[in-house]
Amino acid sequence: MSELRVWAVPGIPEVREGDDLAKLIAAAEPGLVDGDIVLVTSKIVSKAEGRLVRADDREAAIDAETVRVVARRGTLRIVENRQGLVMAAAGVDASNTPAGTVLLLPEDPDASAEAVRAGLRDALGVEVGVVVTDTFGRPWRNGLTDIAIGAAGVRVLEDLRGGTDAYGNPLSATVVATADELAGAGDLVKGKAGGLPVAVVRGLGEAVAAEQGGARELVRSARDDMFRLGTSEAVREAVTQRRTVRAFTDEAVDPGAVRRAVAAAVTAPAPHHTTPWRFVLLESAESRTRLLDAMRDAWVADLRRDGKSEESIAKRVRRGDVLRNAPYLVVPCLVMDGSHTYGDERRDAAEREMFVVATGAGVQNFLVALAGERLGSAWVSSTMFCRDVVRGVLGLPDDWDPMGAVAVGHPAVAPGERPARVVSEFVKVR
Repeated sequence: MSELRVWAVPGIPEVREGDDLAKLIAAAEPGLVDGDIVLVTSKIVSKAEGRLVRADDREAAIDAETVRVVARRGTLRIVENRQGLVMAAAGVDASNTPAGTVLLLPEDPDASAEAVRAGLRDALGVEVGVVVTDTFGRPWRNGLTDIAIGAAGVRVLEDLRGGTDAYGNPLSATVVATADELAGAGDLVKGKAGGLPVAVVRGLGEAVAAEQGGARELVRSARDDMFRLGTSEAVREAVTQRRTVRAFTDEAVDPGAVRRAVAAAVTAPAPHHTTPWRFVLLESAESRTRLLDAMRDAWVADLRRDGKSEESIAKRVRRGDVLRNAPYLVVPCLVMDGSHTYGDERRDAAEREMFVVATGAGVQNFLVALAGERLGSAWVSSTMFCRDVVRGVLGLPDDWDPMGAVAVGHPAVAPGERPARVVSEFVKVR
């Protein structure tokens, strides 16, 4: 490619529901040839497909098109919509539409692009690519641009990985969003208010191909999205999506992720400006096995003293294998450094309770932070029943009280839905 030509197509009339866009474009005599790429604004696609709906309340229309709220500031919402796009207001457009109506994005923009492409082939006998475009704001950048939300017959991504640059250096991460670049080029000649909803790019015939995956390939998967949520939403998501995970994969746990979670844990509130938390990280398989074997022996001894049968004991021990199956263990401990002694049983008991509550707050921070790192966890109380054993095996000071153990790892299965809980059932207002 040595030269590109981009121009807007004049003569496209006002589009109404049921109009054949390919015929309208062909009638405007755009002079298309094989290898051209036609850029079509999503607004006219939506109008032709009857996506103009009554909506006295635009917010309700946005709610109906929203799958997930990504970030919110005042009335502005960045959401994931039904098409999988993350954008402001779910793409619901109230501009240039009759009062009391809004325009929704096409239901399937890739299918819309394919319909226009096939129609132009039938009408003009040309093999072209088609890109459906929409206006888009971008994180970290001011200003709007057009992006591709639908495509047909266009290579939307150009993967340069495995090649080399001009200096012979290997390209290991370069994947070019060709369809988005085309959409931005078309916007320069269409304009936002020029009444020119269609543009043509010529000179990039190598990007036109019959079988392509469509613009959905441009949408980053949730697993690969490092910026999936806004700040407050990320916190809320981590809290509400945290689950007790009892089955883990063999994938190793990043020790750095656990330490970041500990850093979050020690920001919890505590009495008297103290720091009552300590976290023992069991990173070696040998340390985990040694601790769990000793705890198992202590548990079995307790059960025998309780008169349990050997069969019953074996079943209980098997049910306790969540810690043994985890690739990483953490033992949170309580220390009473800085606590007050009153010489009064009631007040001394309340003092310890304050420190226990603070430790629980720290562990909750820890669990939520692990969820933010995409790690599963299970907080199990078992170390509290054999604290002397745990201290002895791990070589901990006598004033460190183990407060359970946290199994950490990558979840083996997706967490199940949490049973619905009605907030009013947990609230008393006075």
